[in-house]
Amino acid sequence: MSDSGIHVHEHHGNDRLSQWVALFTAILAALGAVLSYQGSHLMNEVLLQKNEAVLMKAHATDQWNYYQAVSTKLHLTEMAKVLSPADKQAGFDASIAKYKTQKTAIKVDAEKFETASTHANDEAARLDAPHELLAFAMILFQIAVALASVTALTQRVWLMGVAGVCAVVGIALWGYGVLIV
Repeated sequence: MSDSGIHVHEHHGNDRLSQWVALFTAILAALGAVLSYQGSHLMNEVLLQKNEAVLMKAHATDQWNYYQAVSTKLHLTEMAKVLSPADKQAGFDASIAKYKTQKTAIKVDAEKFETASTHANDEAARLDAPHELLAFAMILFQIAVALASVTALTQRVWLMGVAGVCAVVGIALWGYGVLIV
C-alpha cells in the first residue's frame, strides 16, 4: 500500500508485454496506412489506364466507322462511274482517288488508336498484378493487430508470436508486390 492508502500493483512483466503490444500495434497501424495508400494509389492508376484504353478504343471505333463511310462513298462512286456514260466517267476519277487516299489515312489513325488501347490495357494489367498480394498483406496486418489486442487482454505471449509471424508474412507479401510492379 502507498502513503495515500491506494494499492499499487507492480506487474513489470505485464507492463512490459503491454508496452511491446502497444509498440507493435502502432508500427503495424503505420505500415497498414502506408500499404493502404499504396494500394489505393495503384488502383487509381489501374482505373486511369482502363479509362484510357476505353477512350482509345472509342476513338478507334469512330475511325473505323469513318473508314466504312468513306469505303461506302468510294464503292458508290466506282459504281456510278461504271453505270455512267463513257463521256462522263472521267469526272469520277478525282473523287475515287480522294476516297482511296482518305481510307489509307483513316486506317492508319484507327490502327494507332487500337494500338494505344491495347497498350493502356496491358499497362493496367501490369499495374493490377500486385493487387491481390497487397490486399492479402493488409489482411495479415489486421489479423496481427487483432492477435496483439487479444495478447494484451489475455497475457498469452504465444499469441504475440503468431501476430509477429502474420506481420512478417504481410511485410514479405507487400515487398514482393511492390517488386513486381
